[in-house]
Amino acid sequence: MALALQTFATVKDANTALKSAGTRYLGGGTLVVRAANEGDVSVSGLVRSTDPALSAIEVSGGKVRIGASVTMARIARHPELGSLAMAARAVGGPAVRNMATVGGNLFAPAPYGDFALALLALDATVNTDEGQTPIETFLAGRDDSRAIVTSVSFTKADSLRFLKVSRVKPKGISVLSIAVVLEQAADGTVSSARIALGCMADRPVRAKAAEKALLGKTLGQDGIAAALAAAGEGTAPITDPIASAWYRAEVLPVHLGRLLLG
Repeated sequence: MALALQTFATVKDANTALKSAGTRYLGGGTLVVRAANEGDVSVSGLVRSTDPALSAIEVSGGKVRIGASVTMARIARHPELGSLAMAARAVGGPAVRNMATVGGNLFAPAPYGDFALALLALDATVNTDEGQTPIETFLAGRDDSRAIVTSVSFTKADSLRFLKVSRVKPKGISVLSIAVVLEQAADGTVSSARIALGCMADRPVRAKAAEKALLGKTLGQDGIAAALAAAGEGTAPITDPIASAWYRAEVLPVHLGRLLLG
């Protein structure tokens, strides 16, 4: 059965149409169209908006705002978003990156959603037609959300570190992904840390125990030892055809250590 597609000039009108049972919002289509093609009968109609603001990228005064319809390909080649380029390039191959959007990635289930991981490490704010929500809160409640994501905003951080571990290079599905944003004091000790993990739950989560263990430490083997030991605390790794939960938990400290020391 063909899906009905409704297009609206404004997000407000699109959201009104989205109230109908069975409708799903269409961004790049890499998630919802695939689900429909694979027989998801809960999807009976698609809604989208052509509001130009959804495709805008604004970088000013150290602040960044990226529209929900911006694709991974655009982010990867944007001259002022270099720190995010690696995370954007981690999403699929060229064909997928030309379609996959920022908004859609926020809803991608593990082992996908690598870009959302970087946004979590950056402490981004998710902007919807209903207001603003810290990304950690948004990710936790995304399954029940009917709001339309309009953009994400965050403070630019050139210190963002990102790593995707996969069995197939360069566009394999994630075994594990990690994003880290650190601030260091003049003496080299860590004054602030945000560590986001992919595939260590059904959606991106923070490694809060590891973050706490890094504070006041230097980035050497001894300084990061406690953080590596605590990296998996509070997580629930997924098991899929790519890797088991046990394997993901075992390799997490190894790859986190490489990222912190790199």
